[in-house]
Amino acid sequence: MAEEYSNERVVIAHTAENATEALVIRGLLQSKGIQSPGSVSTDPFPIPENPEGPHNVEIFVLESEVDEARKIIAEYQSANNLSVEDSDDSSDPIDSNN
Repeated sequence: MAEEYSNERVVIAHTAENATEALVIRGLLQSKGIQSPGSVSTDPFPIPENPEGPHNVEIFVLESEVDEARKIIAEYQSANNLSVEDSDDSSDPIDSNN
């Protein structure tokens, strides 16, 4: 991050359900010019994530960018939910048993 932000607070913009979702959202934010630091763990042998359970991974951004980050995340989630519903609706008329 730029030096001019060195004294700016970092806040939680979103809490992802798991590390994969956090990675996707961080990539989305980065593509929009908002930096979000990933895990800063220095553990050389991290415990693997259980893929079946949520882990509530916090996504941090600079305080000055939190409103824009939350807007981007909300738009992503809205579009993602809409596309899932659309794909479910489009599969309804096709019945493989008939």
